[in-house]
Amino acid sequence: MTPPLDELLVSSHVLSLPMRTKFRGITTREVMLFRGPAGWGEFGPFVEYDDAESSNWLRSAVEAAWEGPPQPYRERVRVNGTVPAVTPDEVPAILARYPGVDTAKVKVAEKGQGSFETSVADDVARVRAVRALVPHVRVDANGGWTVPQAVNAISALLEDGDLEYVEQPCATVDELVELRRLLPGVRVAADESIRRAEDPLRVVRAGGADVAVVKVAPLGGMRALLELAGELEEYGVPVVVSSALDSAVGMASGLAAAAAIPRLEFACGLGTGSLFTGDVADGHGIVDGTIAAVPVEPDPERLTALAAAPERVQWWHERVRRTYTGLR
Repeated sequence: MTPPLDELLVSSHVLSLPMRTKFRGITTREVMLFRGPAGWGEFGPFVEYDDAESSNWLRSAVEAAWEGPPQPYRERVRVNGTVPAVTPDEVPAILARYPGVDTAKVKVAEKGQGSFETSVADDVARVRAVRALVPHVRVDANGGWTVPQAVNAISALLEDGDLEYVEQPCATVDELVELRRLLPGVRVAADESIRRAEDPLRVVRAGGADVAVVKVAPLGGMRALLELAGELEEYGVPVVVSSALDSAVGMASGLAAAAAIPRLEFACGLGTGSLFTGDVADGHGIVDGTIAAVPVEPDPERLTALAAAPERVQWWHERVRRTYTGLR
């Protein structure tokens, strides 16, 4: 069901969520929330995404608010900690926000960190600090390496211990295929090659991924994610449900999707709420490394306190008007 555009906009709130540290190049995350008959939905494509790519994010928000979550298999979802590109001495305080987790995803290949050699040295030091605190470590390069760089960087990271997997080490599918050939003992996870691809299965068919990182909003909703997870299972590729730097509302959709997948082999990347200093609701606290898959109801006072500036509200309204045509 696609509600009328005016019905979407009249129920909307545009929010500006402050972050504890720079992540994905930003320090403030803007999202738009909608209230529908089944609850709340979130529309939050990153500002650089065009209208065509953003249409799936709007479709996901409508599904959450007008249809609600699918039937779950579990009440709680195991999650990983997320460590941005920080110095090693900052790692303990960051992981302390994830009580009981046994897995951490560490950002590597951050842009603006100097030369490749300097960046790798920083990454190795950061991962070493994480390994001292949790048994399972995965890294995320966001496609920041060429194949030769990835071989060198991953080899350096492996000197101190294993990696659960390396997420999107290179940008293209062909590069991921080549990297898996060169480093056969290292699991490669695809993220951008799935969520930003017209054919999400292409990277798997080509032999470029051992693991698939999937996100609700870019795929068009919880049910679209579950359908893709089922197709990936046929290829023997497990999924990790992750957030797209969501507010508590968007996180609820990710948790609902993860709870509805029959088999979850890995901890999910759904604990990123701790990256914000303010959010629209509580309810997704981490207990013993897990989060309850429950709906959230935004706090009216927080909706007011975190409201974006009027010019940004107008910008998001115009974006929805343009993107809405892609739902038809």
